[in-house]
Amino acid sequence: MKSDAFKAAAESKDFSAIDGHFAEDAVFRSPAVFAPYEGREAIKMLLGAVVRVFEDFRYVEQVEDGDTAVLMFEAKVGDRELQGVDVLRFDAEGQIRELIVMIRPLSGLNAVAAAMQRMLEEAQTR
Repeated sequence: MKSDAFKAAAESKDFSAIDGHFAEDAVFRSPAVFAPYEGREAIKMLLGAVVRVFEDFRYVEQVEDGDTAVLMFEAKVGDRELQGVDVLRFDAEGQIRELIVMIRPLSGLNAVAAAMQRMLEEAQTR
């Protein structure tokens, strides 16, 4: 499946080969902010932070049809358990052109947003 490489990278917390996964002008749609993140470098930075925020991350379902894949995951952030989906849309070359993330419940999403904000603020002060 087209999503296998992304799934393996997420599960191993290693997006070092991100250039091979994402189109240069790919878009990341976060569950916590309205405006999308655009470009491979922005996505690389965000995914690097996400893999440090999520604990016990695992995919529990993988469904793919044509140029769209949906990967359902479970994880923890602090004492909050959450479920989510990664929706991947691929271009004609098989690279991810769009990543949409959705998370439930709201308390889990709030925990992710707070942890990500702290991590991104720390990264900017370095």
